[in-house]
Amino acid sequence: MSPPKVEFHTGVADDLGFACRLLRKAYRSGARVVVRAPAASLQRLDRELWTVFEREFIPHLSVPAGKAPSAQARRTPIWLVDGEPPPEHPPVLVNVDAALPANPGAYARIIEIVGAEAAATQRGRERWRAYLACGLQPIAHAAPTAASHG
Repeated sequence: MSPPKVEFHTGVADDLGFACRLLRKAYRSGARVVVRAPAASLQRLDRELWTVFEREFIPHLSVPAGKAPSAQARRTPIWLVDGEPPPEHPPVLVNVDAALPANPGAYARIIEIVGAEAAATQRGRERWRAYLACGLQPIAHAAPTAASHG
């Protein structure tokens, strides 16, 4: 298996709104995704995926960390996991201010969403350095700022 493509989206003002748009795009393209975030963020993301897009549902399911996925989880394209995903996880990881995955090489693609506040930026920098230490070469995408919109 080739090393994962690691992308950082930095300076994101609304990390969960960004995650919703990203997950909508992933779902529409047929991708299977696991999302890692702190528990409170996952609860908000779960609610937003039900309501953010009028007349559109993004199929998702909370999956217990480290446990074998249920038959329902295997049929669901987007998993929300607080902690380390089960070994049979989807190939794409969206990491929203969560710790580095235990085995980054187990994914085809990793997308890091880094908030705009100083603490989130610092945690994002730490994850960037950790990916480099794993021999991976992350790619950075800075979120547009209000000034860049004219």
